[in-house]
Amino acid sequence: MTKLSVNINKIATLRNARGGNIPNVLNAAINCQLFGADGITVHPRPDERHIRYKDVLEIRPVIKTEFNIEGNPSDSFIDLVLSVKPDQVTLVPDRHDAITSNAGWDTLRNRNFLTDVVLTFKKAGIRTSLFVDTQPVNIENAVITGTDRVELYTEPYATGFNTNAIEAINPFIRAAEIARSAGLGLNAGHDLNLDNLAYFHKYIPWVMEVSIGHALIADALYLGLENTIQIYKRQLAG
Repeated sequence: MTKLSVNINKIATLRNARGGNIPNVLNAAINCQLFGADGITVHPRPDERHIRYKDVLEIRPVIKTEFNIEGNPSDSFIDLVLSVKPDQVTLVPDRHDAITSNAGWDTLRNRNFLTDVVLTFKKAGIRTSLFVDTQPVNIENAVITGTDRVELYTEPYATGFNTNAIEAINPFIRAAEIARSAGLGLNAGHDLNLDNLAYFHKYIPWVMEVSIGHALIADALYLGLENTIQIYKRQLAG
């Protein structure tokens, strides 16, 4: 069964826009779990423009499902993850000024660096996942780093879906098959939504986890958070 991990960064973005503690990020994490989320994802960035390091520390004790922390493995990020010990850390090569993650790792160029970082987390008992595109070379070199999983960066799929769905999904099917053949666990995320999620899952049903934030929180404004989480989970039930 494919797990749904809800990224709550956008809850923090809304809170930070006004200051104070409304909406309450800690309560959002608790409620997402109560409403059926299989996991909670956060992506703290150095400028703390949404999820703050303090949030991560406060959220950890209330997570009863699975906790996934995403981010670029700077020294401060590595220290945070090692102190919190989430179930999974997803390493993402986002720039300091990136609005959102917009590329996967060049795992050939960064193989030695990623190997060291992955080993650091694995020694601490933390499952690792590398954010990658569909290029076979990046998946093949991800294997060499010792990572447990890769997360496919799905923005190109989402962008092409409405124009030609089968053409958009084909590179992801091939990449997913390479990952599976290499013994890697498979996650996916970025711009997955109620329009394209079920189709993605139909062709890659062995994906272990999808991490969804922006679209899910936006849908929740109209549909309600509990209802929205259940609708997304139904897209993964086929």
